[in-house]
Amino acid sequence: MAAETAAAQAQLIRTKSYWGHCEDTCRVRVRITNVSRKNLFNVKLNVNLTINGRKAGACYDNVGRINARKVRWASCTVRTRTLTRMWSNFIDHHGRYYRHARTNVSYRYYR
Repeated sequence: MAAETAAAQAQLIRTKSYWGHCEDTCRVRVRITNVSRKNLFNVKLNVNLTINGRKAGACYDNVGRINARKVRWASCTVRTRTLTRMWSNFIDHHGRYYRHARTNVSYRYYR
């Protein structure tokens, strides 16, 4: 099978996400490492934030270019009414506040 899908091919990047306190706003920082010998361009970051399994918001960032074997940092901030409401409910009722950020980094490169 000559034509492989992008998911089946080896990925050229590694990511690690960091975030601090998520109250009424939540800043998500992502370290994107290019592990290949190819220069990547048009790199974009999409973040979906969930609190207790429910979607609290999303954000995106245009990273730009990452040269071969280099690291770039990207960040975006989620500010939504849903996130504020979930934080207020947590403060008022002392429930759970488990946060999870799902990141997706898309890129293009020359073969």
